Amino acid sequence: MTTENSSPKKNECPAQGLLKLLSGKWKPQIFLLAEAGPLRFNGLLRDIKGANKQSISTALRELEEFGLLDKNIIKLKPLHIEYTLSEKGKSLIPVFKQLEFFSENN
Repeated sequence: MTTENSSPKKNECPAQGLLKLLSGKWKPQIFLLAEAGPLRFNGLLRDIKGANKQSISTALRELEEFGLLDKNIIKLKPLHIEYTLSEKGKSLIPVFKQLEFFSENN
């Protein structure tokens, strides 16, 4: 009989889950654009060269499910959806700034 250990493995990095979440093809760009203000789907398609509808949709959904983006339905005509950084997402801004600093100085 085997039992599963529910605690994290000793050699597993605590940040591994976050790094995996942010490792998607367009997620860092979406995060950076969301830092500047609300995002709309078609705006992302224009701003991210080479992106397609499916990849942007998947990235937005995953970022929203993880709690980094908030999805706001604007019930004006025409109906539209905006994505903004959640409080959890905003808490990662200093982490991204440190990564930018590190990459610029190496």
